[in-house]
Amino acid sequence: MADKVLMKGNEAIAEAAIMAGCRHFFGYPITPQTEISAYMAKRMPKIGGTFLQAESELAAINMVYGAAAAGARTMTSSSSPGIALKSEGLSFLAACDLPSVIVNIQRGGPGLGGIRPSQSDYFHATRSTGHGDFHMIVLAPNTVQEMFDLTLEAFDLADKYRMPAMILGDGMLGQVMEPVDISRGNNIKTYVKDWALTGTKGLRKRNVVNSLYLSAEELELLNFQRFDKYKEVEKIARTEDYLLEDAEVVVVAYGICARIAKNAIDTARKNGIKAGLIRPVTLWPYPKHQLKAAAEKAKAFVVVEMSMGQMIEDVELSIRCSRPVLLCNRTGGMVPTREAVLESIEKAALLKGEQNADSI
Repeated sequence: MADKVLMKGNEAIAEAAIMAGCRHFFGYPITPQTEISAYMAKRMPKIGGTFLQAESELAAINMVYGAAAAGARTMTSSSSPGIALKSEGLSFLAACDLPSVIVNIQRGGPGLGGIRPSQSDYFHATRSTGHGDFHMIVLAPNTVQEMFDLTLEAFDLADKYRMPAMILGDGMLGQVMEPVDISRGNNIKTYVKDWALTGTKGLRKRNVVNSLYLSAEELELLNFQRFDKYKEVEKIARTEDYLLEDAEVVVVAYGICARIAKNAIDTARKNGIKAGLIRPVTLWPYPKHQLKAAAEKAKAFVVVEMSMGQMIEDVELSIRCSRPVLLCNRTGGMVPTREAVLESIEKAALLKGEQNADSI
């Protein structure tokens, strides 16, 4: 296979997973991510891997649980309603500290909604992926190249920190085709998994994967320990910044919305408005320190997202509401236009940007 290949976003994710060493894929078809399953169905048998179309999303996530417990690199993918069905399994994966990769190519909702792109699963990915106290690493690509690159990284981060990692894309990124440099998949890290259920062979004590603890004291301690690990994971929070150095209006957007926002920012600059972009690459951990630093210079923020306003809450929390924050949004499968983002930037530029000095 050539180093640079024209691929759909969904195909880039699947190829990256294979290059990362994933040999066990369990899924269930749902638009707009079905190409991932189709790609895996073709490729896995040729490389000695396992592709299994489960009888349901619930079955698929529990198969991931089993493969991950055995130390395998494993992945599942779905779209919004299907990911909701996997929520219990995601909580079990987190509770057992099992590394795995989950892909959500979002579609409009709630309910079955529609098959057009959306970002309305932000809360589900970053706040309420399942019951109990836990987090997943959540990575948000905005190009097909990043669909590939961040999938590679998701497997590494999942193994490094022993926790699930999610690729949070959308229907537009899943379907768009762009050139992808796949040579980046040639340097794959490996991790010793001495905790895995691989059989003792009479050489070690048996390993146990378990999420049930009837002692409240023991369960509390385990949760405290897991959140100590999460503090370490918070160090990986990162952004892509664009024309941010002197920005008075900071646009915050991720995924496909960030690409639209860049075009609007370029036009705003031509019109004399000092606008810039912060694109969170990690949605959890959220890059709150980068947002807080930007608030020291900016006078207003504009959040662009395909939801009724979810990430805007993280922006407001990060800057402690020290600056005005405007929302530019579409929902239900509609995508914001460059003109709409530009209009929001122009409105933000007229605001005074007063701050509470104690909040920064």
